[in-house]
Amino acid sequence: MLRSNSNRFTAKAGKFARIVAVYLPIVYRIKASDNPLLAEKSSFMIYIPNLLTLARIGLVPWLVVLLQNQQYGWSLAVFVIAGVSDGLDGFIAKRFNATTYLGSILDPIADKILLVTSYIMLSVLEIIPFWLMVVVVFRDLVIIGGNLLMALFFSTMEMKPLGISKINTVVQILYIVLVLASLSFEFNSLALITVVGMLVAVTSVSSGLAYVYIGSVKATKMSEEGLN
Repeated sequence: MLRSNSNRFTAKAGKFARIVAVYLPIVYRIKASDNPLLAEKSSFMIYIPNLLTLARIGLVPWLVVLLQNQQYGWSLAVFVIAGVSDGLDGFIAKRFNATTYLGSILDPIADKILLVTSYIMLSVLEIIPFWLMVVVVFRDLVIIGGNLLMALFFSTMEMKPLGISKINTVVQILYIVLVLASLSFEFNSLALITVVGMLVAVTSVSSGLAYVYIGSVKATKMSEEGLN
């Protein structure tokens, strides 16, 4: 009887030790690659970032309905949740070595769907200027079109964001948050929203031109290499 209890205790203690070995390094911010047990877990964790990205895409129709019904408080909440999920999937992917080629393509697409949909809806509702929506959407169409052309003619497609593009994304998100917050809490922030809106326009045009230039140089170089 004592031996049986001892064996049970040993088994439970061993199980507890394995659990501690897996999760304790997370508290101390040790990467998965630094711990063999965590590295084994990455085979499961590899699905989590892509699932979060798909969930973010799934929030877009809900956001559209909320905006159409002028439920701006809930719209802001959904938009913020989507933004948090964006940061969370990136954190998990890096922490657990769960980065995938699918995720590298799916993540920016999910961001574009969320942002473009938000700008289109707010423009349709005449909350933000129509011209600003056109600038944002046209810039994304140019980038996506350029990538598709590179994939079609040169069998290569890169979704690596430039520094100016990252700034543009942050400013675009900030603009939507400010607009929805002002509608939700009814505070006057017209001056701030106008300034951020201009920053959205400037960074959208700048990043769009940067992508066109870099893509043109790369296409020209690959064409010359193909002729040689």
